[in-house]
Amino acid sequence: MIVGGCTVVVKLVAFVKDAIVAYQFGTGDAMDAFLIALVLPQFAVTLIGASLNTALIPTYIQVREREGREAANRLMSSVMSIASLFLLGVSLLLALSASYVLPLLASGFSPNKLRLAESLYLPLLCTLLLYGVGTIWGAVLNAVNRFALVATVPLVTSLVTIGSVLALTNSYGVHALAFGAVGGALIETGLIGWWLHREDVSIVPQWSGMSPAIREVLGQYVPMVAGAFLMGGATVVSQSMAAMLDPGSVSVLTYAGKMTNLLIGIGATAVSTAFLPHFSRLTAIEDWQGVRRTLRTYSQLLFLLTIPAVALLSYFSEGIIALFFQRGAFTGADTRIVGHVQVMYLLQVPVYVVGMLFVRLVSALRANQLMMWGNVVNLLLCIVLTYALVHVLGVAGVALATSLIYFFNTSFLYVMSMRTLRRMQSLSGSQEKTFSSFQ
Repeated sequence: MIVGGCTVVVKLVAFVKDAIVAYQFGTGDAMDAFLIALVLPQFAVTLIGASLNTALIPTYIQVREREGREAANRLMSSVMSIASLFLLGVSLLLALSASYVLPLLASGFSPNKLRLAESLYLPLLCTLLLYGVGTIWGAVLNAVNRFALVATVPLVTSLVTIGSVLALTNSYGVHALAFGAVGGALIETGLIGWWLHREDVSIVPQWSGMSPAIREVLGQYVPMVAGAFLMGGATVVSQSMAAMLDPGSVSVLTYAGKMTNLLIGIGATAVSTAFLPHFSRLTAIEDWQGVRRTLRTYSQLLFLLTIPAVALLSYFSEGIIALFFQRGAFTGADTRIVGHVQVMYLLQVPVYVVGMLFVRLVSALRANQLMMWGNVVNLLLCIVLTYALVHVLGVAGVALATSLIYFFNTSFLYVMSMRTLRRMQSLSGSQEKTFSSFQ
């Protein structure tokens, strides 16, 4: 509830930011160029930062509970040294490959539009290192039950971006958005690092040697990275196919996803933040009935909350878009197409939010290879469905394909996590019988 409440405030401020951006830039070429330039930095943050914190937290909690704070701090410092090298290496690789990668992502762009995207790309790469480090630090704060700051700090980027757009757009055009993104990321990461230091958690990268805990984290990280690469690849495919359509299609797709991201931000962010430490503790003490009870109770509750909300928002879709965005450069024609695409996106919300329960359970069970294999199929489905539906529905087909992928993904994770849970429970029961026989 803390995370969800804070996220509501964060997302509402983000909506104000998006309304101001829509007023200034609409769905024009400048906005398309900015969004394509942002695709790879965002993808890399998820690939390295978000994947690593999901692999880290179950082991971090286990080490802290069994070996104490000092051992957990050593683990954290060692992981940060690995993460820093990864982030710097990927940033350098993406910078050097810009002239090859961007033309592939933006194959439908005109030469001038592509040059604009290239000029935005390198500044936005700075956010990769900042958000990558901040994501890992934030996950450790959540692991010590300090949820509020991590959930609230994204306000900073929205507020900095609002100020940058209002003050600098006349002089720098769409580059004002890039200035806001980089400045916000810098302040956010600094705040999280400062608070983590207050909690007496080491934030300085320092290699302490290859311990069993480090091997455990890396062992879980490899399938998480592979899974994130495949799932993030689906987002890259969607944006790239949108870039092949009419001018403004990338912007339409992004505006149409704002309401969906709001609901997912409130629901999935709260679920993923609160339940990974919870499931990690339950699995550490082998409380399998507690795991099942948690899944049953909260999956039912999340469906009851999200399905009516999606139905209501779909009915008033165009009105919502008009209320938030239709002014300035954002026209009535933009409202109609964005409203239609938004309905296709909203279909994913119930299964996405509930699916996050199973994602966190799989991570707590240290069975992240399941997500990797599920995401192999997701990427293939994304390519096939998006290609097929784009030819029928245009940019709305990209959104519908995304929703269908999440239906499959949640079904897959449900089946596989239940199978893994039964196996763990059976193994635990066998060990108890063996120990009783020994006694």
